[in-house]
Amino acid sequence: MFSLVRCSMASMLQLLLLFGSLMVVSAGSLNDNFDITWGDGRAKMLNNGDLLTLSLDKASGSGFQSKNEYLFGKIDTQLKLVAGNSAGTVTAYYLSSKGSTWDEIDFEFLGNLSGDPYILHTNVFSQGKGNREQQFYLWFDPTADFHTYSILWNPQRIIFSVDGTPIREFKNSESIGVPFPKNQPMRIYSSLWNADDWATRGGLVKTDWTQAPFTASYRNFNADACVWSNGASSCTSHSPSSSSSNSAWLSEELDTTSEEKLKWVQKNYMIYNYCTDTKRFPQGLPAECSSTS
Repeated sequence: MFSLVRCSMASMLQLLLLFGSLMVVSAGSLNDNFDITWGDGRAKMLNNGDLLTLSLDKASGSGFQSKNEYLFGKIDTQLKLVAGNSAGTVTAYYLSSKGSTWDEIDFEFLGNLSGDPYILHTNVFSQGKGNREQQFYLWFDPTADFHTYSILWNPQRIIFSVDGTPIREFKNSESIGVPFPKNQPMRIYSSLWNADDWATRGGLVKTDWTQAPFTASYRNFNADACVWSNGASSCTSHSPSSSSSNSAWLSEELDTTSEEKLKWVQKNYMIYNYCTDTKRFPQGLPAECSSTS
């Protein structure tokens, strides 16, 4: 289990000291944590900010973003996806920085015909480079009720989880030349939009606008995270020797039970993995695919 990162112990200790004791936990009202950014009234805050809905019709989709930027965190949100015939629609929930060499951590939910499963699409961008897609079916109907979708992002790894079950881990492989998102603060974004040129069966199935408006719902946001503001992190420790129970996620890794859950999901529900797509990478799979770090 000594696979935090294949980097020097000195740099690891430096990171852990830097992000030592002061964690910011954001919970409660979605209204306090997010701004609706587009959609001309199609996004709504309801129930005193306990519920946020996005909707899509033929004229427009809608979206929101977090008030805060984060540099590392453990972020949970409950979503209930578009029900019925959702083919052509995409519900995106992701972290992203700005600029041409941006970092990004993606959940995207690709709609489908009634009765066919949603596809959960994940990706990681570092310094503007993505192409690290893994896709999954889910072991439940994500339109029938709310489920928790989580991103753990620390200096050593990114872990995607669904209802507490890890589905994907992207480790820091900087030691073999793979960039890792660790220097650029990111906001949380979400949008519901029409992508029927590619989303469902490669664009073969188009959006049925007679089913509009399409609606996705959000609740119970929680971020145990480092907030970035005015060029500084809320996690910078002025007393590095102090400890915080809230900082455990900064060095969290999968234990044996979680490793088994991850293998179960990837064996039974993964439908695409860029690390096995030799046709896509004829010159050789990306370096992190063979890394054991």
